[in-house]
Amino acid sequence: MENYYEYLKSLHLIFVITWFAGLFYIVRLFVYQIEASQKASPEKEILLKQYKIMTYRLWYIITWPSAVLASIFAFWMLFFTPQGNFWLQQSWMHVKLGFVFALYLYHLKCHQIFKQLQNDEVKHTSNFMRLWNEGATIILFAVVFLVILKNAVNWIYGVIGIMLFSIIIMLGFKFYKRIRERNQS
Repeated sequence: MENYYEYLKSLHLIFVITWFAGLFYIVRLFVYQIEASQKASPEKEILLKQYKIMTYRLWYIITWPSAVLASIFAFWMLFFTPQGNFWLQQSWMHVKLGFVFALYLYHLKCHQIFKQLQNDEVKHTSNFMRLWNEGATIILFAVVFLVILKNAVNWIYGVIGIMLFSIIIMLGFKFYKRIRERNQS
């Protein structure tokens, strides 16, 4: 039975990785799609057609299936193995599941943006999307630290670290934006 659990955990981790890869890349494609929508014809139409194909394939062939499979293997481990009952009693697991819920909210918002862009509705700037892309990064850091540390005190330090990391990301974004604006001049 122990090996069975390890296989489930391995499959869960594989699909978590591919889910995050899809989330990181889809938002990057949103940036490109938004920037392409501001170009002149015929470049605009050519790029938008290609980005729509790329985002569609990434979203429905990699990202959504990975999210579903990661969740199936997680539920299987938590509810149908002896180890799952133990993990569900741990406070760090409750916090982790809260971050997983936040990840699904992030995923659903990405789906909404995906549908808008597929319909040529541009409601966000490319700068907003660059910042939005960091949301998945912050959730990833939080979940990894929780899973590895499994300790409330260390988790508090992890949250402080995540906040500091978020500030560094914001400062890096502003710095990068200034460089891009200077290079465009």
